[in-house]
Amino acid sequence: MEDFYKYQAQTTPHPLALEISHAKGSYIFDKQGLAHLDFIAGVSACTLGHCHPGIVEAITNQANTYMHVMVYGEFICWPALEYAKLLASILPAPLENTYLVNSGTEAMEGAIKLARRFTGRSELIAAKNAYHGNTMGSLSLMDFEERKKPFKPLIPSVKHLEFNSEEDISLISEHTAAVILETIQGGAGFIIPEIDFLKKVKQRCIETGALLILDEIQPGFGRTGKMFAFEHFKVVPDILVIGKGMASGLPVGAFTSSVEIMHSLKDSPSLGHITTFGGNPLIAAAALATLKELLKGSYIKDALAKEKLIRNRLKHSKIKEIRGKGLMLALILEDEEVVNSVIKYCAKKKLILFWLLFEKKAVRITPPLTISNKEIHLGCDIILEALNSV
Repeated sequence: MEDFYKYQAQTTPHPLALEISHAKGSYIFDKQGLAHLDFIAGVSACTLGHCHPGIVEAITNQANTYMHVMVYGEFICWPALEYAKLLASILPAPLENTYLVNSGTEAMEGAIKLARRFTGRSELIAAKNAYHGNTMGSLSLMDFEERKKPFKPLIPSVKHLEFNSEEDISLISEHTAAVILETIQGGAGFIIPEIDFLKKVKQRCIETGALLILDEIQPGFGRTGKMFAFEHFKVVPDILVIGKGMASGLPVGAFTSSVEIMHSLKDSPSLGHITTFGGNPLIAAAALATLKELLKGSYIKDALAKEKLIRNRLKHSKIKEIRGKGLMLALILEDEEVVNSVIKYCAKKKLILFWLLFEKKAVRITPPLTISNKEIHLGCDIILEALNSV
């Protein structure tokens, strides 16, 4: 513990500091051998739970074959190519060409560069209370001044619309390179787009020549009961940004578009985006195994049934509403104090919950898609016990 604080950079004044021994399925085990039921899946990253045997096998086999060999895009590495090909086969046209990177926020950086390069425009429009990552470009899309101010100057020419405001769609103009939206707003409290909002944004983009970038870093890969959340809303982005759950807990991200748009990064200048470890064969093997498992299993369909189970189980006067879709859910409680008390109480009872970035009245519930009904019942019972105790 002392070494943790001395040698490892801290992100908050009060980290959870749980010492991990190992993890398996829906459980994380501490150094004392105690099992903690994981209701957040590494913040939506461990899609198939911890150490899923198919993912471990894919990583092991690839590690015994080759790992890093060359910067992205120079050599043909089978796992990355097969992944991009399989992804294209399940995405709607014209989403057919994928650039693999190292994280969701790098994928967003690449998407911003791609939109500006293709359109020749600089203006970006994002949503209020959006969260797309913490690198300089992604941070520039945020409207939360408290988080942005210490790092200014950021990239200019960013405007903000109110998510679900049809009136604000008029902000999109012939000067706009891209409109960048989370399909379901995460940090804001798992806000779902209202009927036809995304469709109307896309139509305005078509009218003005702007591109629509949808951030599926968190809701993608089955978490909402569809492979991608945009399928719920009958809209197809020009650029899709993905990450988090695509490799079952390994660091990865990607952005996907049409061949025509993506080729903008190929020349004038060449190396328009370059990354040493993007498309890493080991990570790509895990992503490929994850996607194959999702396609052959019933995990995605089951996410909606598990959502219903959670909603039916968590009936309590202190729960004002449950937002979200599938296994991307947020309990909205009375106030921040109750949220803190519930999360800390549950931690003592060996149930892992977490906060959301902007919505202080929310408790995150994003378990692995592999979580069992029995484990859901167990976790919900602990939450109800916590609510009764605060």
